[in-house]
Amino acid sequence: MNISELIGEMTLREKIGQLCQVQPNGRDQEHRVRDGMVGSLINVTGDDAYFYQSQAVEHSRLKIPLLLGRDVIHGFNTIFPIPLGQAASFDPRAVRTAAAIAAREANSAGVNWTFSPMLDVSRDPRWGRVAEGFGEDPYLVSLYGRAMIEGYQSEKIAACAKHFVGYGASEGGRDYSEASIPPRQLHDVYLRPFREAVDAGVLTVMSAFTDLDGVPCTGNAALIRDLLKIRMGFGGLVVSDWNSVTEMITHGFAGDEANAAFHALAAGIDMEMASNSFLDHLENMIAGGEVPLEWIDAAVRRVLEVKQRLGLFDEPYGPERTGIAANDALFNARSLAHKSCVLLKNEATLPLGEGIRRLAVIGPLADAAADQLGCWVFDADHNRTRTVLSGLRERLGDVRVDYVAGLPHSRSNDEAGIPHAIEAACRADAVVLCLGEDADLSGEAHCRAHIGLPGAQQRLLEAIAGTGKPIVTVLMAGRPLVLGPVIERSGAVLLAWHPGSMGGVAITDILFGEEPGGRLPMSLPRSVGQVPVYYNHKNTGRPPDQKGPAIPAGTPLDPSGFVATYIDEDHRPLFPFGYGLSYTDFTYSDILLSTDRMPADGQLKASVLVTNTGNKTGNEVVQLYVRDLVGSVTRPVRELKDFQRISLAPGESRRVEFEVEASDLAFCDIRFRQAVEPGEYRLWIGPNSASGPDILFRIE
Repeated sequence: MNISELIGEMTLREKIGQLCQVQPNGRDQEHRVRDGMVGSLINVTGDDAYFYQSQAVEHSRLKIPLLLGRDVIHGFNTIFPIPLGQAASFDPRAVRTAAAIAAREANSAGVNWTFSPMLDVSRDPRWGRVAEGFGEDPYLVSLYGRAMIEGYQSEKIAACAKHFVGYGASEGGRDYSEASIPPRQLHDVYLRPFREAVDAGVLTVMSAFTDLDGVPCTGNAALIRDLLKIRMGFGGLVVSDWNSVTEMITHGFAGDEANAAFHALAAGIDMEMASNSFLDHLENMIAGGEVPLEWIDAAVRRVLEVKQRLGLFDEPYGPERTGIAANDALFNARSLAHKSCVLLKNEATLPLGEGIRRLAVIGPLADAAADQLGCWVFDADHNRTRTVLSGLRERLGDVRVDYVAGLPHSRSNDEAGIPHAIEAACRADAVVLCLGEDADLSGEAHCRAHIGLPGAQQRLLEAIAGTGKPIVTVLMAGRPLVLGPVIERSGAVLLAWHPGSMGGVAITDILFGEEPGGRLPMSLPRSVGQVPVYYNHKNTGRPPDQKGPAIPAGTPLDPSGFVATYIDEDHRPLFPFGYGLSYTDFTYSDILLSTDRMPADGQLKASVLVTNTGNKTGNEVVQLYVRDLVGSVTRPVRELKDFQRISLAPGESRRVEFEVEASDLAFCDIRFRQAVEPGEYRLWIGPNSASGPDILFRIE
């Protein structure tokens, strides 16, 4: 297909049509598609997807195929853990596989474009959309973004890196709010995953709803046209978010729809999602000389080139499929759920013994199949969902499992069922208590000011703890929660996020001895008052003690220290980034460097001896962090630079080696250049962001 020749054949109206994405109501867009007045449809699958594609490629004048978009965020028929849970796996290859399976299933239903991955670095767990992203660390977000992009696009579905840029810094953790991000932080933190996405060949990028420093991102030419397209070299199409073009009127940035369309096109938006300002106004604006035709042609070219790169001109209905192997998809969903579950506490409570005579399964999320899947789930095959209750009954048999929900649902304050839950606990050898958030408490427009357990769940936990029986608390949630009271009253705590279709079976496996593999991709706060709390913060001129004992919540502190802390709360998170327990113990020792002096264009090797000192084979995620001690601008106290997942038998030791490139240490310096600066650096290798042996080196 010669794109230039095709553009030459198009009328102006057909060109503008290619820049429009609409959501049909049934088949009410048939005539618009036949007339070439639409380039993409959203939320169309199955028979309707086939119908609309046939109208475009068999009945329109130019037979241009449609982009058919869908929010395939963490699975299609088979649902994987939410992206934040996938980030806890510290396994980009497993995430790539999950994205490829999701794409394969979605493509079989006619979908050829997904609005994923979300690359918004977020440090505020109140924000509902943290569930859709990969956490607080730009390096980790970048790795997972690349993994998802490669997985989707390997199966002929266009990925979409979103939201460009800074949406994860929405003020107050509230969706759609403004974001204020210092320029260096924008480049070093929030833009980094998008640079990686462009390098990975992502086909599309979505603009953010956010007002960034007074300019809505959808109308920000400095961000989209200059930075993304020219300086970063992005060659795909940029789509607005839902109605974000016309919402610039509400922002107070555009006076009317025509003005909004002008701002969006001038900024570099190639396709308008949902609203119709392009179709309604661009033709007249071109005739009046307000909009140059070159802008339209450039945007059309980007849209058509994406369709060409997906192979839609040759295979508009997608590649031939011989069928999706459901067993393979479920196996991978189970495996990824294993790796995503984070063991936060274990006082000789787990694993459970096979000799348990009776197990009480209690809690509103023990048998809540839909809630287990999490947010942004539209196409799940619910017959594939296995809850914790079903997993435990399959393992132990119905007779040995006593189930009482205790509460009607997770947000309920109706405590009438708690006495029945107490009775079940008293009859049992141990209790598995399933608590957390239902699926509707996270995702877009589901932000929370209070991020503890909702409803009467804490009271249910207190009541069960009063029985004196061993309690394993399984938490399902779309965000980090304030868990201090939960940790105190539980013998073991397993954070499973929203674990997807096979979550219940994976959790059962872990309860009975399979290794929990997850590590925290976001710090867990002690209280909402700490938010934002993240590991890669600055040191300040008066840093508090980072190694002292934990201070109980509410303890009055002596303010005479005059350091950057609270007088009524420990400044550190309850659990740091990268944290997660195993069923065995590991020690780190004998950290070594290949050289303590590295040229600014060189590399060094760093290694540490890791030993399994427990009595079980176990998995460990070995993490490498670096700090630039003196820079032309202040630098974070630690930054994750690499990690490896290893498995060691009891008593086994292994020297784990990393290669550190000097270029990995570049940042936006005092002159706003990406630079590697000479000077002294500290390097840690350990099990999380708050521990591990350290060593010094210099860059010269």
